[in-house]
Amino acid sequence: MPAPAFLPSRPLPYGRQNITAADVAAVTEALQADMLTQGPTVAAFETAFAGYVGSKYAVAVANGTAALHLCALALNVQPGQRVITSPITFAASANCVRYCGGEVQFADIDPNTGLVDLSLVRRLLEAHPKGYFSGFIPVDFAGLAVDLEAARALADEFGLWIIEDSCHAPGGFFIDSQGQEQRCGNGRFANLAIFSFHPVKHIATGEGGMITTNDEALYRRLLRLRTHGITREAATFAHPNEGGWYMEMQELGYNYRLPDFNCALGLSQLQRAGAGLARRRELAARYDAAFAQMPGLQVLAPGRPGHAYHLYVIQIADRKGLYDFLKNRQIFAQVHYIPVHRMPYYESLGWRVGDFPLAEKYYANCLSIPLFPTLTNEEQDYVVTCVTEFLTSGNAALN
Repeated sequence: MPAPAFLPSRPLPYGRQNITAADVAAVTEALQADMLTQGPTVAAFETAFAGYVGSKYAVAVANGTAALHLCALALNVQPGQRVITSPITFAASANCVRYCGGEVQFADIDPNTGLVDLSLVRRLLEAHPKGYFSGFIPVDFAGLAVDLEAARALADEFGLWIIEDSCHAPGGFFIDSQGQEQRCGNGRFANLAIFSFHPVKHIATGEGGMITTNDEALYRRLLRLRTHGITREAATFAHPNEGGWYMEMQELGYNYRLPDFNCALGLSQLQRAGAGLARRRELAARYDAAFAQMPGLQVLAPGRPGHAYHLYVIQIADRKGLYDFLKNRQIFAQVHYIPVHRMPYYESLGWRVGDFPLAEKYYANCLSIPLFPTLTNEEQDYVVTCVTEFLTSGNAALN
């Protein structure tokens, strides 16, 4: 078939960072400052990010995986404890429990949203005695917020803590039972929430992550765990303060700090986070309109209020065919995600194909197509044209 009249001047990945002159200037200034790590820019970024999501406290860390690990440590996950999460997520959402020796239990998804199905979580909890499970890690998948008010009620009923994995959803929100917007990571319902600043996320720092909470005790423990378990707060010392140099390692921690120049980039990016989110939503609305009546294609959770649109996910029967077709047109789509229980490591723990059929069916058909703030309307139209061309060439309807 002939190529479309418009051809993009650059490859189109599913996501792309946007580094501006202001970002470069901010990083350059940080590199010329007295402290490259553990300096004032870290605290400035933490304060600004807490303000953005509406939480009391924020702790900057090396990446989203480190954020999850520290949360599990702060909540005292131990060998034998069981934690529930979604199979449709990046493996780190489950791995953080395994790092601490805990056991992971999955609950299947709502096929209309890709989010863990809270009714299936309830069924899982009711099938075991209270105390059998310790915690719950819901995932704001693709940028769509979990109803954390409902999750909190469930957690309180069964004695669970909550870590909100909001790597995909800074600026996202859900509407609570009072009709109020509840922003992801605001600490109203989850004990802890985590974010990622990987380059394809809303805010890029190269690598980086953030933990938010409203619990001061958890906040102070996270600060300690982030830096080898060491504290310089004299009020907490177990032994007499020997002088200005004195510090104590009070528990086994890690070096999960985020340097000042990464935080400088994050601060600069945060200043235009609102504009970036608005553009993501604008592009998603254009996709929704283009695909609304397209036979053989379904959009995952179109038009949901509060969606932060880290990903724009479509579902199609011949996913591999479309993936290859788009790749040949310099459109680099991606699959999010292979269900975690199908990874060989988790299969070695006893999970099998067929355990979570809704997640597996979703995986068989899902594809994330380009969505990032610097995607132009013309480039997006090219993506739509290519998807349409593939679907009108005789491919089978969605399974």
